[in-house]
Amino acid sequence: MNSRPFFLMTDPACFDVSYRINPWMDPKGWTPAHAAAARAGSAALRAALEAAGAHVETIGAIRGLPDLVFPANAAVVLDGKVLPARFRHPERQGEEPIFRAVFQRLKARGLVSELVDLPEGLFHEGAGDAIWDADRRLFWCGHGPRSSKGAVAVIARTFGQETVALELATDQFYHLDTCFCPLAGGQVLYFPGAFTPEALATIRAQIPPHQRIEATDEEAAAFCVNAVNLGDRVIMARAPESLRRKLQAAGYALTEVDLDPFILSGGASYCMTLRLDRRSVPAAALPATTLPATTLHAAE
Repeated sequence: MNSRPFFLMTDPACFDVSYRINPWMDPKGWTPAHAAAARAGSAALRAALEAAGAHVETIGAIRGLPDLVFPANAAVVLDGKVLPARFRHPERQGEEPIFRAVFQRLKARGLVSELVDLPEGLFHEGAGDAIWDADRRLFWCGHGPRSSKGAVAVIARTFGQETVALELATDQFYHLDTCFCPLAGGQVLYFPGAFTPEALATIRAQIPPHQRIEATDEEAAAFCVNAVNLGDRVIMARAPESLRRKLQAAGYALTEVDLDPFILSGGASYCMTLRLDRRSVPAAALPATTLPATTLHAAE
């Protein structure tokens, strides 16, 4: 695997808001201007990732699958092992064979090593509900609106890593990545209002106060918790000044991208990416390789 951070993104050519499966989505509010802005926003996010040192490969668009632009939901990936998602809503289930074909091609290239299937009867929506915390060496696992609680044990068994289950309390924050973001150095940005009292108690028991950065209602609604973190760099949707101050005071540098069209569908920078190079051991202990630039066609 490449020593650089390695992300998948999706061409936004077929992105729109044409159905409603979360409270953010309003098909009546979608316009052609949003489609043009989405293309610009996706390109700006890719540029920000590459400027931060990442390698990005792009999945081709598929008409009728607008949420293909959110590959974070496609799988959990660690140590080259891939656990593909099973989506709860029929509107997204058509993405499953598309992403499986992409992962098979990545396996053929030696960029992932194994695909493992979820047991029947369980839903799990990928890295959106299983977020790897490299500092604590564990998965934070959301469940409730989209992912089954029973999938948490499957993640622990599949990857051989500790998991911490967190129940989400609202349909508005339907994936863990909309409200919880581990940051390099052990800090965690999170929105308390998204969690059940039991989950909130778990977070506060696991993470000491000096490492907790709490997002306000405004900051969470701006989808800034749905961020990509690379070292001291946090790449996110446009942030309220209050959050800029909090993150800068904690030692992080921000790159803000206009992702408003994607927020209309309930996603932002983390949702729009799937990281493939995460390892359960420090990257410095692994040999470095290089990757050619490639476009991964969604259908071949």
